[in-house]
Amino acid sequence: MLRYILAWVPMILLGIFNGTLREVTYGKRLSELRAHQISTVIGILLFGIYVWGVLPLLGIESFQAAFLVGAIWLGLTIGFEFLFGHYIAKQPWSKLLGDYNLLAGRVWLFVLLWIAVSPVVFYRLLL
Repeated sequence: MLRYILAWVPMILLGIFNGTLREVTYGKRLSELRAHQISTVIGILLFGIYVWGVLPLLGIESFQAAFLVGAIWLGLTIGFEFLFGHYIAKQPWSKLLGDYNLLAGRVWLFVLLWIAVSPVVFYRLLL
């Protein structure tokens, strides 16, 4: 279980990299919503590449274990998002929760969905 948690830690760095990329490049030229949507796609790609590379190293031996990894990573990501976002980055709860509003074009949920299912997807494809 510890190795699954430790394998999640670099995903924080990928998320920070993705956010920095958005802020210093296309985020300056596009609306905040469009930059959020593009950043979501880039994040899904980055996380996909990472999971594809790290999954064989985790020694996952079953579909259930791959599902467990996805659930752990999802929980850690949501926890980090809200705890770091609110208490460190000083974002109001309303802004953090606003990223879950698909009707407003906020597509962050797709990143979370991908984080949850990518271990299962790559388990099926690679192992």
